[in-house]
Amino acid sequence: MAGHSKWSQIKRKKAKTDAQKGKEFTKLVREITVATRQGGGPDPQLNNRLRLAIQKAKISNMPSENIKRAIQKGVSADEDSHFDEVIFEAYGPCGVGILILCLTNNRNRTIPNLRVILNKNGGNMANQGSVSYQFDKKGYLVFEPGVSLESVIDVAAECKIDDFEEKEDHSIELIMSVPELEITKEIFEKKELLFADSGISMVPSNLLTVTEETYEKVLNLIEKLEEDEDVQEVYTNMLLKSN
Repeated sequence: MAGHSKWSQIKRKKAKTDAQKGKEFTKLVREITVATRQGGGPDPQLNNRLRLAIQKAKISNMPSENIKRAIQKGVSADEDSHFDEVIFEAYGPCGVGILILCLTNNRNRTIPNLRVILNKNGGNMANQGSVSYQFDKKGYLVFEPGVSLESVIDVAAECKIDDFEEKEDHSIELIMSVPELEITKEIFEKKELLFADSGISMVPSNLLTVTEETYEKVLNLIEKLEEDEDVQEVYTNMLLKSN
């Protein structure tokens, strides 16, 4: 979440072309299918991972029928719907640490594709453990610009929040442990203080400050990686150097 706001990512995804949205829907179907199969069944009230996947799909304006079919696919024993969740580690321009979360049914396809994208855009694959140690799995809530920071802070005082930040675009991001995510969401929902997004992210514990030039190069690399059908999420430890 460092380096650029989750809100900007949400806006970028909503602004995608029809062709890009089709590819995004394919990834969301894959996530819902895996969440149904591995997270605890087809009931989102009993399956936190599925509930988050459905929320992500709705943010991307995926039709309800697509969501239902993806859940049914996860319930079935169809081998074609079996995907492995794998995190690959890499370095981007100027040594920026990158984690690439993939859902793949063919690692022999995924790994070469990632190598090509990285090599063409100033990056390279890294050894397992050389990057991931700099990240922690955390829950997050995002509030869009215009939501009162004071109101968010007041409600957050009732929650076990690890950190919060108001971004330059005036969106607000809260960070908490994964077990606290659902509890925190319930508290904000009861207070009728609506958040734009929530989920689980890999949050960097060690930030690497970069210039605007490097920042743009890494963002370009991230966009190229996200175009690959097997890539679900990309995380970095970069922080844009303040002027």
